[in-house]
Amino acid sequence: MPLDIFSEKAISMTALSQRLDQTQTRLKHWLFEDALPIWRDVGVDKEKGGVYETLGLDGSPVDVNRRTRVAARQVYSYALARRMGYEGDVDTVIDAGLAWLSGPAAADNGLVSAVLTPEGKVVRGEFDFYDHAFALLAYASAKAVRPHDASLESRAVAIRDVLLSRYKHPVRGFEEAYPRTLPLKTNPHMHMFEASLAWIEAGGDETWKTIAAEIADLCLDKFLHPENGSLREYFDGDWNPIEGEMGRIIEPGHQFEWAWLLIRWAAISGDPKFIAPAKRLVEIAETYGTDHARNATIFELWDDFSVKDNKARLWAQTERMKAYVALQSVASDDGQKAGYVDTLIKAAEGLELYFDVPLKGLYRDKMNPDGSFVEEPAPASTLYHIICAIDEMGKASV
Repeated sequence: MPLDIFSEKAISMTALSQRLDQTQTRLKHWLFEDALPIWRDVGVDKEKGGVYETLGLDGSPVDVNRRTRVAARQVYSYALARRMGYEGDVDTVIDAGLAWLSGPAAADNGLVSAVLTPEGKVVRGEFDFYDHAFALLAYASAKAVRPHDASLESRAVAIRDVLLSRYKHPVRGFEEAYPRTLPLKTNPHMHMFEASLAWIEAGGDETWKTIAAEIADLCLDKFLHPENGSLREYFDGDWNPIEGEMGRIIEPGHQFEWAWLLIRWAAISGDPKFIAPAKRLVEIAETYGTDHARNATIFELWDDFSVKDNKARLWAQTERMKAYVALQSVASDDGQKAGYVDTLIKAAEGLELYFDVPLKGLYRDKMNPDGSFVEEPAPASTLYHIICAIDEMGKASV
């Protein structure tokens, strides 16, 4: 083989490495210099406590009812910022989020209420599996940067014990409510899986591994379509896809997100059986669920891979990034890894489209099919997706 071919390959790999480094640097600068300061300085309600749901694109808080999951996500975001090397104040946000969880949002048996007024009055107090998964993630994230605070683990274990004793599905997984309500959903299980992995990494007990293993196997056995490998969202009480249109819905962003989690679990568990299904999820989401003309992953498909909803939410772009970071970590050779990194960079560039706003550190949430954006406030809940993607991208290399 001529030497110039080797030279061209080396140049190409060098160029790819430079593009990756430039993108990593650019995103981290935006996060550290613009996003984290504004969501701390403006996004925390210093009078009533907690955090604001949204900020107007001019930076003004929008004082509407507050979902507990948002306080939990902000705890995660600022704890992760500290682990990423951010030297600014993170404690203001972590303290505000934890105080909301243990104060106004606190319910019986260590559980939390899902939605409250800004003044702390409960609006929706019935059990919500999704919000409790994020409470668990918040406590694990705080524990990672406050290892000597024993209350964090005790609060998480209290929630977990109630989930296991009262809301456990009779076969596998968890119920949405007690008494039962349908459909059963994959999305809260995905975040319970995520929280369990976070507790494993934070030094939690063996029960977290048991829960993670059960959800991972439930995903392969029931959540994934047996013929095409796609991820279904809604199920009946026996983990069969619910009848009708709901049973046919696919969310490409969730496919990317599950792939990231399954590959993480493969590394933790030492079981490679989760990697091939994860690759298939990415293949579907990239091929059918990503509009390459807009460089944006769309919201919903049908199970025949036709488009159901062509809007493109910001969070799905971050999950695309995370999936390719995971894939490059299990690439079979340098060529495959380079391909994954190249798509990772494209996904990051797609994310940056949402950052084109008058006030740096804020972002758009919904891209229309024509590439324009919906004019609306920036949701605080999305910072959790963004910071995780930027942190994950920092782990990629060529």
